[in-house]
Amino acid sequence: MSVVNGLLRPLVDLLLSPFRALPPAVGLVVVSAVAAVGMLLVYKRTSNQPKLDAVKRQIHACLFEIRLFSDDLPAILRAQAEILGHNVRYLGLSLVPMLWMLVPLVLVIAQLQFHYGYEGLKPGQDFLLKLRLRDGWAADAGSAAGGASARPPARLEVPAGVTVETPAVWIPTEREVAWRLRAREWGDYSLKLQLGSQEYAKAVQVSSVVRRRSPVRLAAGFLNELLYPAEEPLPRAGPLESITIAYPEASVSFFGFGVNWLVAFVVLSVAFAFALRKPFGVVM
Repeated sequence: MSVVNGLLRPLVDLLLSPFRALPPAVGLVVVSAVAAVGMLLVYKRTSNQPKLDAVKRQIHACLFEIRLFSDDLPAILRAQAEILGHNVRYLGLSLVPMLWMLVPLVLVIAQLQFHYGYEGLKPGQDFLLKLRLRDGWAADAGSAAGGASARPPARLEVPAGVTVETPAVWIPTEREVAWRLRAREWGDYSLKLQLGSQEYAKAVQVSSVVRRRSPVRLAAGFLNELLYPAEEPLPRAGPLESITIAYPEASVSFFGFGVNWLVAFVVLSVAFAFALRKPFGVVM
């Protein structure tokens, strides 16, 4: 997954860069339209279009039969049973193209979440930085003498533009070290962390535009890298499970109503797909 994410991150950043300074809804509409076109092309190439067309015609014929023989109960029941059977066939024929679309859709949605799912920090805003250590961290961090209840030898360096508001707080039951920080100036920053002999970095954005923001950097692993592709993963064998920054969750405004970006993306993509199916000659 690291190779795939390494290719997708700069590509998605580049494709969304023209919409950074615009309202999030503008870029999301364009992305949804592009996704709809991609889904239509995949659906057309991977589905049996003649059979889908035949099944749809049979469903329409059954509906017409119900209207035509509205006073004939046996005929209505027979037509309804046939509609049910045709719908099962239709779902079966749609399964293959849906499976083909599943993987690219998951990858795209995972990337878009970190562009539209979180708001950037603002100057003067406080935020939390948390390190979560895995079981057995003490030996890996070079502090085995104190055991897991001892405070980890964690140090934090921040660049100009970010200040540390509180000393590190160690929560043994959660295996977490936490700092309260404050964003001072607009910009992209890299926080430097040291745990024993290990060094780590965490990106933080103080920005109001639409861009990739990573609230958590997790240890390497297929599922972690699939769902959280915004940054390179932490070393698999290191003492850290995660590095977290508390970005506020974002919503996208449509006609004055704030909605979750994923809901808007799904609704818009489906609407564009149905609107464009005839120009693309796709039976759905």
